[in-house]
Amino acid sequence: MTSEPSKPKPKRQKAEERIAELEQKLTDTDKNLEMIFIQLKYAKADLDNLQKQTQRRIEEAVDRNNARILYQLITIADELCIVAATTKNEADDMIHAKILKLLENEGVKPIEANGNPFDPFKHEAILEVETHECSPGCVAEEIRSGYTYKDKVLRAAMVKVAKAPSTKTEEKHDV
Repeated sequence: MTSEPSKPKPKRQKAEERIAELEQKLTDTDKNLEMIFIQLKYAKADLDNLQKQTQRRIEEAVDRNNARILYQLITIADELCIVAATTKNEADDMIHAKILKLLENEGVKPIEANGNPFDPFKHEAILEVETHECSPGCVAEEIRSGYTYKDKVLRAAMVKVAKAPSTKTEEKHDV
């Protein structure tokens, strides 16, 4: 008996080819999905970074504007202090104290100057004075208060800096 090729074999071959083709498409689709998923992860990371950067910029802008307004309030507080000292008016003292309390509540802190080493980032030297009361290079006297806001100098303290007294002895000549 001679066996003739049966017709089902070509159908089977076509089906196997179709299965192989579909498996290849599935593999290609899986690779494409994996690539798209990786791109999506990168896009999400970029978006997160952009959101953080934008939020940081907004906070910095708000801090700059707050610092500008607080600086103006410090100037007003200084002027009220001068008025209160001149007029001896208790109302002026109360208003001055309230402004200082407001500044403190907003995070404004005075710069400690007297007796501390001179720091050009926190202090503005206007005079150098000879004195034994302070070490040379330290702040001998504070003329105008300085303030910081969020660890940044809002206004430098205006100070006199101590220097060692001169050791020269002046000789008196009789004429």
